[in-house]
Amino acid sequence: MGRIIVRKIWAQVNSRSQRRAKRRQRRMEEEVRDTLRDAAKENGAPWGGLGTAIASLFAKIGLDAEIPDLRGHKVLPASLSTARREPRTNH
Repeated sequence: MGRIIVRKIWAQVNSRSQRRAKRRQRRMEEEVRDTLRDAAKENGAPWGGLGTAIASLFAKIGLDAEIPDLRGHKVLPASLSTARREPRTNH
């Protein structure tokens, strides 16, 4: 098995990796090895973003219709109450 030495790791990356290893009850070396192994498993396909990921999840269920793009549309807040309220008037 090969060896790797990594210098000048950001302190934040190091501390987060240490916390992750601790949560998983592993040594830091084992955690880094697992992270590198997972990175090497990727098929090299570029990440297309959230929409691409969602589309790939639903591609197998037969959704053939185009999903309209919502950019540029006005977003309205959701109503969290169960009772339907009438719009307020400015009197």
